[in-house]
Amino acid sequence: MKKITVSKNEAGQKLIKLLAKYLDAAPQSFFYKMLRKKNITLNGKKAEGSELLQEKDEVCLFLSEDTIRSFQKAERHTITSVERDSAHGNHELLTGIQIVYEDEDVLVLNKPVGVLSQKAVATDVSLNEWVIDYLIKTGKLTAEEMRTFRPGVCNRLDRNTSGLITAGKSLAGLQTLSLLFKERTVHKDYFCVVCGRITGKTSLKGYLKKDERTNKVTVVSGTGTGEGEYIETEYTPVTASESYTLLRVRLVTGKTHQIRAHLSSAGHPLLGDTKYGNAEVNRMLQRRFGLKSQLLHAAFLEFPKILPECKALAEKTFFAPVPRQFREIAKELGVFDKQITG
Repeated sequence: MKKITVSKNEAGQKLIKLLAKYLDAAPQSFFYKMLRKKNITLNGKKAEGSELLQEKDEVCLFLSEDTIRSFQKAERHTITSVERDSAHGNHELLTGIQIVYEDEDVLVLNKPVGVLSQKAVATDVSLNEWVIDYLIKTGKLTAEEMRTFRPGVCNRLDRNTSGLITAGKSLAGLQTLSLLFKERTVHKDYFCVVCGRITGKTSLKGYLKKDERTNKVTVVSGTGTGEGEYIETEYTPVTASESYTLLRVRLVTGKTHQIRAHLSSAGHPLLGDTKYGNAEVNRMLQRRFGLKSQLLHAAFLEFPKILPECKALAEKTFFAPVPRQFREIAKELGVFDKQITG
């Protein structure tokens, strides 16, 4: 017999959904058959599967260990020793990650350039794996809990964009952060250095069309009918030289490569951006400074006053200073300002 005591991260879902996570290789017909026979019970009573679970409810599986193991795909919902070894073995890819803020529900992290937010292919090691590894090592999550709940990153940054990124440690954290980003109630501000001199605050609007084959987007104007996804980007010059400008950029919408493509379409490509940037400028930057990525940094996250849960985040603003290379290049190009370092 196996007894599952419902945790706060498992509460609020239907019994049948919890069973499908715990025995993830079993068909639903198996669960309903076991429920009818009372081989699976809820709080010692017969259940139908549609019951909404509450914290500390007890689900009992009167099944053999062999049966339970045969219906579990361990590699899907547990952090295996292989996955942990992979994260540790690729530690050089995950160095420099800083915890900016942590409570029982969320993490706010400062991601360095070169780290993936989420896996692109199965063999990748990303910030998601770092979060799981960190929670396992610090005893804030167990392998058993991973069968029915998986923490994860809630917003994304490109591999070669640095800065603030959030992760949910609990179900409440995941749901709250996902809702806030979906509803665009979190203000996200970036610092970047672009080609050209900009002297005034600007709001750019357009439509984004993505080429899945090249993973490249194009900004077009139009009414929106068949024109792609609507985007809006605001930016304010912080300081400028004759040839370059340090911008503070606010994403009104948040789409793939939005800042990079939108500014490039306006004639102000980001320095170091090999996909949308100025090739001649980029070659100069690589030769002089060894720059291999765009100078784009997610510096600010500002949370709203009213939150459905995770009240500790209300009205909080988080800041991460730009990386050392960003700072040094800004100084050399004459566009440094102390606000990029805090």
